Amino acid sequence: MTIEPSVRTKVLVGQVMNSPVITASPNETAKDLALKMIEYKVGSIVITESDESVGIVTDGDMALKIIAKDLKPSKVLARDIMSSPLHTIDSEKDIREAARAMRNLGIKRLGVTHNSKLVGIITMSDIVSVTPEVMDIISEKARIMAGEPRKKRGYLVGYCDSCDQWSDYLLEVDGRFLCENCREGERPSEDLP
Repeated sequence: MTIEPSVRTKVLVGQVMNSPVITASPNETAKDLALKMIEYKVGSIVITESDESVGIVTDGDMALKIIAKDLKPSKVLARDIMSSPLHTIDSEKDIREAARAMRNLGIKRLGVTHNSKLVGIITMSDIVSVTPEVMDIISEKARIMAGEPRKKRGYLVGYCDSCDQWSDYLLEVDGRFLCENCREGERPSEDLP
């Protein structure tokens, strides 16, 4: 009887979300929201009323609903440009579910909830940023399932810091992760493990 090793293949929404959530009231101006986006280095502000999320204003909303219409940001209220409702996903869901929800809804951000409380925001960019790690997990599981031997200890999988090509055999050399070809150009092969 063969027992397959347990390999974690899920990345949870709560592991990649941005927190804390930056909020504003529906009566704040677009200028106020833009200043908060700059201050907190975020691309969206959740609009809340009586501690409940009622919508979201994104940098895209600002561009399409204010700049494109040549409106004055200090005269436009959040309630007039917010997208409502704020679509959410539970923090314990897999990021694939978040990506599917965003695609199906035609949006780039979801509020993240834990025990029905808003605790963060996840964006399509957040999901894309963890894709290489997810691919590493999937590749390792596929190797195990196929019965392939484990790679030699010390090798990493990813993009070479020198040539930007994918390699299953990266090694760290002087603080850079290099593939076999680039390592050969860096120092004599007899010095390499």
